[in-house]
Amino acid sequence: MFFRKIRWRIAVLYAILIVASLLGLTIYLSNGAREANLAEQQAQLKAEAPLMAGLVAAFLAGGGQSGALGALAQQWAATLDARLTVIALDGTALAESHADPEQMESHLTRPEVQQALGSGWGSAVRRSETLGEDMIYAAAPYKPHGLTAGVVRLARPLQRIDQQVGELRRTMLLFTLGLAALAVLIATWIAERTARPVRSLTRLAGRVTQGELGVRLLRTTRDEVGALTEAFNSMTEQLEGKIGTLATERSRLTAVLEHMADGVLITDNLGQVRLVNPSAARLLGTTQSDAVDRSYVQVVRDHRLVEIWQHCSQLTEEQAVEVNRPPLFLRVSVTPLRQVDASGCLVLIQDLTQVRRLEAMRRDFVSNISHELRTPLASLKALVDTLRDGALEDPPAAERFLTRVETEVDAMTQMVQELLELSRIESGQVPLRMQPTPVSEVVLPAVDRLSSQAERAQLHLEVTCPDDLPLVLVDSERVQQVVTNLVHNAIKFTLAGGRIAVSAKSLEDVVVVSVQDTGVGISTEDLPRIFERFYKADRARRGGGTGLGLAIARHIVQGHGGRIWVDSVEGQGSTFYFSLPLVNETLTKP
Repeated sequence: MFFRKIRWRIAVLYAILIVASLLGLTIYLSNGAREANLAEQQAQLKAEAPLMAGLVAAFLAGGGQSGALGALAQQWAATLDARLTVIALDGTALAESHADPEQMESHLTRPEVQQALGSGWGSAVRRSETLGEDMIYAAAPYKPHGLTAGVVRLARPLQRIDQQVGELRRTMLLFTLGLAALAVLIATWIAERTARPVRSLTRLAGRVTQGELGVRLLRTTRDEVGALTEAFNSMTEQLEGKIGTLATERSRLTAVLEHMADGVLITDNLGQVRLVNPSAARLLGTTQSDAVDRSYVQVVRDHRLVEIWQHCSQLTEEQAVEVNRPPLFLRVSVTPLRQVDASGCLVLIQDLTQVRRLEAMRRDFVSNISHELRTPLASLKALVDTLRDGALEDPPAAERFLTRVETEVDAMTQMVQELLELSRIESGQVPLRMQPTPVSEVVLPAVDRLSSQAERAQLHLEVTCPDDLPLVLVDSERVQQVVTNLVHNAIKFTLAGGRIAVSAKSLEDVVVVSVQDTGVGISTEDLPRIFERFYKADRARRGGGTGLGLAIARHIVQGHGGRIWVDSVEGQGSTFYFSLPLVNETLTKP
């Protein structure tokens, strides 16, 4: 845990290298000092040994006794600060400054003695068997009468040298420890300086991973760490730009998927739903939260859709099918996502319900208008043929036939005009001149125009339109057309002696106008389609008319922002309602 931090790895490594180097230097210098001191002692003893050998030779040549030689040896040793030993040729110690010569064993086999006897000079560094300590020896032969009579040996203990070297080593060690401590401090400071920007980069990277893409780090050095800081800032800036671009593209894609009318569903290679837009969820009768991460089979719940998905996965080719799922008619296309996942699929669901309904309406329209035109055209053909066959020669008959021709032409003309008007209203080519208008101005004129017709049909027509009703924002002429159409239908389908009531009342935010009759009523089967163009109930077909009036009325009311509906019981009459928005309510809408 300690060495996971870079500053400690750097500091400890520096300290180890410096301490090891200083310890090696200490050992090397101390050993060198010992060797130099030892060499110096050897050179000094080498120079002093021949002098002592000459003094011993002179003393013995002058007739000195060996008994007095011991006292001289002690004096000379004290002067030289060394151990002095006079050795005979047989190895016997004649004199010794630091021991009793009689207790000493033969020194003939000592290496320095052998060297001195053999070459005139000898030296050795070894442990003294007499004193029990390490010594440095130097020996030279003495010749009292020109002949070698023995060897004079000088020796000094190595303890002095070791003490001096020890002092040097202790000094070097103290210096090493001090320098090592300083090195650790310097290494720690350098490591901290090196690690600080790295830690800053680490913190910055952590903030970037949490989504803070706008953060930047100030460059404080011009070394590699500074270059790394600049590279990181540049990387963060580029990352911010790319993520922003991706976020924008994702938002656009999400907006498209959320608002597109077609359903989109994506599955993975295991058949799990990974994405579904609101349209797909609505068309499949589920929710986005329930569909995601569930199997495709569970979401669609239709064997036909499962089969084309399986075929697409197996053949890696686009598959499509049209499915009738009442009340919807869907076209489902399944495409393999080769660039994303070889086994994943994109399912596109199109709602063709409106298209099919419009196609059905188109077919019905063609059928209806063909049917409606066929009768007057056949009548016209028969009348023309009759006139051509001789009816022109009979003026009364010719007049009667021409009148019927005119009636059929007027009916066809009315049908064409109403059809053109309905087409213009549906396409928005008829502008509505909206203005605040009293309800009475759109109800009473239409009723007045049809009152004489109601009298001829022996019907009781009454109007209830209070004066305190709020103003409505309407195109007066168009709304009068709606009232006229509804009252005219009520007159047409009400038997003599019946009653027709036109009334208007104010509700929360609208005025509702109703036309109630006691006529034949409308069957339950016909009610849902009563406002379709050319649609006629059986009784309406017997009564004539184009079948476009209620369709025109519906479009006019819807163009005003209102709605139209009917309540009817077959044999008991009908009540048509339509609503008009109030002036204040309309004007306050944003």
